[in-house]
Amino acid sequence: MIPFDFDYYKPETIKEAVQLFIELSYKGKQPLYYGGGTEIISMARACNVYTEAIIDIKGISECNIQEIRNNKLILGSTVTLTQIAEANLFPLLSLAVQRIADHTIQDKITLGGNIAGTIIYKEAVLPLLVANSQVVIATSNGTKQVPLKEVFHKKIRLNGGEFIVNFIVDEKFLSLPYLHVKRTKSDKIDYPLITLAALKDEKKINIAFSGVCDYPFRSALIEEYLIESSLPYKERINKIVESLHDSILSNLAGSADFRKFMLQKMLMEVIEKLEG
Repeated sequence: MIPFDFDYYKPETIKEAVQLFIELSYKGKQPLYYGGGTEIISMARACNVYTEAIIDIKGISECNIQEIRNNKLILGSTVTLTQIAEANLFPLLSLAVQRIADHTIQDKITLGGNIAGTIIYKEAVLPLLVANSQVVIATSNGTKQVPLKEVFHKKIRLNGGEFIVNFIVDEKFLSLPYLHVKRTKSDKIDYPLITLAALKDEKKINIAFSGVCDYPFRSALIEEYLIESSLPYKERINKIVESLHDSILSNLAGSADFRKFMLQKMLMEVIEKLEG
């Protein structure tokens, strides 16, 4: 049970949602945007979040899109992980989201919620990063479209009152050779020791990671090492691991040394399956 009362709003347009946020903030209501709500509910029950007003953005049509239009895949922020997996318009993303939580929770977790939430792993962002995606953000001055890599640094960087409307992926990335690898401590469905998503774009391998550090990331330096064909596989992999040495995560799921070992094995799999 949530230990406080709040007002509930369900706007039908982006403009209405942003205006509501501004007005409610002015009144001291500490409004929150609401998509799937899984994190807000669990954090509220644990008294880790408080609000007097919820703005449900699921009623906004642009947030519910999942279609290919003009050679672009558009994915709304309130589309659920289950809907993405079942539509399978972006196979790498579909594979990634099927390994996030169990099926019951996947019905509730939204794409935007996974990426904008406080949990450090945010695995759904990996395929979007390697596909050079754009993100549409609602602001007080209308919407803006920017490269995802420009606003995602360890987490999505949004200003007060802004929210994710949708993501846009160029159609060419939907059919490129890809690889998704996830290693967990025990069960198939669990937080990752390491998850990686990779796409082969001509001679280049685009790759992003979750669980290696305490934030998801894509690294141009790692991608350069991966395709440095003048070096033996092991030397390339050692260079990558060395570049991450000081930031590798250590927690109850696995030590930094164990993650290094796991990362080496996973990178070898990437080279073997995508380089050739």
